[in-house]
Formats: sequence, structure tokens, C-alpha cells
Amino acid sequence: MGQALPTSGTYVCHGITWATADPRLLLAPVTGEPLICAAITDSRLAYQVNGTGRWCTGRYRFTDRIRVEAVACPDQSPAMTGGQCAACATRDEFRFAHHIHSGGRIPDALAAYMAQPHWLYLATFADRTTKVGTAADPRRRSRLDEQGALFATYLTKSADGRAVRHLEDAVTRRTALPQAVRAAAKVKALAELRDLAPARAAHQQHLDRAAAALSELGVPVVLEPWRPPREGDLLRTPQTRRTLYPHDPREGEHGITVLSCLGSQVLASVDNNADDELPNVLDLGVLKGRRISLDARFSSAPAAVQSALF
Repeated sequence: MGQALPTSGTYVCHGITWATADPRLLLAPVTGEPLICAAITDSRLAYQVNGTGRWCTGRYRFTDRIRVEAVACPDQSPAMTGGQCAACATRDEFRFAHHIHSGGRIPDALAAYMAQPHWLYLATFADRTTKVGTAADPRRRSRLDEQGALFATYLTKSADGRAVRHLEDAVTRRTALPQAVRAAAKVKALAELRDLAPARAAHQQHLDRAAAALSELGVPVVLEPWRPPREGDLLRTPQTRRTLYPHDPREGEHGITVLSCLGSQVLASVDNNADDELPNVLDLGVLKGRRISLDARFSSAPAAVQSALF
């Protein structure tokens, strides 16, 4: 499904996906053609955001017992709660996944998906915040790649999705580690990254606490490190000088060339910057649900003030 980034057309942006083992922008053409899964690394993204509304990003459906695929909204409807229209939310076979351990009826396809092995992991970000999360066995790599973490470790393998979510809640109760981290905090911390040591130390500290909590519960601990994707190397390297993108990616025109990607956060050279100005960090995840037009003529406005962080 992967292809080059289009240079024209209007789309509903579904955000960044790592399902193909590299970062790609998922775009739904407003003309109704199939979803486009476009490579972004070393590509120029020139776009304009159309309006301030948010549009339905469709749903997920199961193609077999272990695979889930994105499906665009057939009606290109405005988004409601959760980024979907009412029709797509009703048909979404994956919507009960995060509540499977709370009881109640779930679709047969989801029950089969959740019956396979799942992993519990810890992920630590540039601001030293650590979250606990879960991933189905076929998704254990891409799930962590899309988080935008600096360090991550698989804690243990569970028999199924219901069991792993009980473990996730238990670790949160015993360690006070959250199960989500705000995207705005991730991008700001990456823009200010100067040294990996504090995040590495925080990860180890939180890992020790989580491992102790699992041991107290009688759960075998694996502690297998996650290997970050090479596409994020520049962002993970403090010696790579950078600054925060001075514009709101959700409005107006923008022209950037993506140099590195970590989760949905990218390091990019920016149109109209002088040769000696720093590359910028921004979060392309904020485009999810926005209607954008692509055209090579679009570019970012010059920054009025763009001070270096180093």
C-alpha cells in the first residue's frame, strides 16, 4: 500500500502510521479513492489546511485473526466524539479493545484478535515521562515505533489481550505510571533535547519499579529492550541541533522536508529558512482529521523570531 508522497490533491489526513515498519502519512482522497500510505522520510511535504473543522478518520476492520486495516469514511463526514462520525464509530470492530477487560459483549473478530499473545511495555520520552502500554504480538514493533519514545522495554508476554490489560492496570496502580502521554509534551521535549542521560536514567528507574511490581504479582519478567527505528536517529541524537517549529501545523500553508521521524514527531528543514538556521521539530499527528491540499507551491511563512536552543 506504500507509495510516494503525492504533490497535488485534497485529502483527509489520518496521521502517521508505522504499520509498514517505516513512517508514512495516511491520506484519504476526498474523491473516494483508496487510502494512500505515503513515505515521508527525505520527502518534501507542501500543504495547506482547509478550514478549522475536523473530519472523520474512518474505522478499523479485521482482515483476518491477527491483522487490522484502516478504512476511510465513505461519506467524508464531519468528525464527532473520538474523531469519527457516528456511522464509522458504530461499525468500528476495534473500538472495544481498550475496555475488553471491563466486561461486556465484544465482536467475534475482536475476541479472536484479543485471544492472541500480547506484550506489556514501558516507554520513556524526552521529558523523562514514562508510560505503561500494551501491544498485540504482531504489532509489538510498530506499536512502540509509533509512540515517539527515546527508550522502551518489553516487560512481559501475556497469553491474551484481556490478561495484559489487567497487568497494565496493576502496574499503574503499584507504580503510578500513566498509560498515556500528551503529544504536545513529546514534541516540546524533543525540541529541547540536550542529553539522553536523564531519560535513560528515568527509564531504568521506572523499569526497576515496574519489574518489582510484576514480580510481586508472580508474573515472569522478560525485560527485552526495544530497538528504535533508524528513521528517528537524528531526533534521538542530542548533538543534532534543532528548534521548535514556529507555526501551527493545523492552519495555513506549510512547506517542509522531513529529515527524521520519531512516532509522529518530525525533524524537518523548512522553506524560507536561511541556510544557517536550525531544522525544526513539529508534530504531524496534529493533522489527523484535518482536510489538507497538497501543492508544491505551498511553503512555510518566514519566522519572525527563531532563536536557537543551543
